[in-house]
Amino acid sequence: MISSASPTSTQPSELLAELAAWLRQQPSVLVAYSGGVDSALLMAVAHRELGVRALACIGVSPSYPEREYHAALDLAKQLGAAIRVINTQEMLDPRYTQNPDNRCFFCKSELYAQLTAIAKQENFALIVDGNNASDLADDRPGWLAARQSGVRSPLAELGITKPQVREMAKALGLPIWDKPSMPCLSSRVPHGMAILPGLLKQIEKAEDVLLKLGFTELRVRHHGHVARIEVPPQDFGRILECRQQIYDGLVAAGYKFVSLDLMGLQSGSLHQATKKGH
Repeated sequence: MISSASPTSTQPSELLAELAAWLRQQPSVLVAYSGGVDSALLMAVAHRELGVRALACIGVSPSYPEREYHAALDLAKQLGAAIRVINTQEMLDPRYTQNPDNRCFFCKSELYAQLTAIAKQENFALIVDGNNASDLADDRPGWLAARQSGVRSPLAELGITKPQVREMAKALGLPIWDKPSMPCLSSRVPHGMAILPGLLKQIEKAEDVLLKLGFTELRVRHHGHVARIEVPPQDFGRILECRQQIYDGLVAAGYKFVSLDLMGLQSGSLHQATKKGH
């Protein structure tokens, strides 16, 4: 699991108070909720401050692992937060399925279009997401989609960074405060390779093998018949100890060859390779 962040100059309680004050200024909010620590923190504070005037919405599609979906639902139920499940249709958009380097723009645009419709129909004043100040340093097409759709990002607007989000979630007692980031399954597919539901299910099955063996930070990158495993270097020894189970499980998922990336886990590695022309 992710370790606790180093102390920051602003205490988590102060940051929570700032976030609570920001949300109290809103008549009502729809929270774009994925179950990750950022959106979970936002959902929890919105529920506490606004009650029935806050609604968390989960966008479900083949790119969203079932394990993440059930965990997100369970957390919302534990908190007593109102939640809505939305079936997004980005798989019907060839601009998404062709898997360009701005694929996330089309996925998020579809989600925000559905949230905008709900907001208008049910009189929610604002749509908010869990982007934080650390996200601003990255090239994120999804961020552009949020801005174009009028979605607000209170964590980013308040200058709250990812380590501070974790400290705040821990202070609030959220059990997922140290949960590793888990981008959508489509992020495991090299840009230019078509996104297909069956391919995403294959990746999900492969990652489930590693998760059931106790690995928490991981990616299985899809390269046709080859599965390229990324885990932190400190987990290499355990990978080798479990290599037969891993190999058998990934072959059962549909791969012919299984490799271990010696550079270790690198978030966005396929996107960076595309930008460098690899």
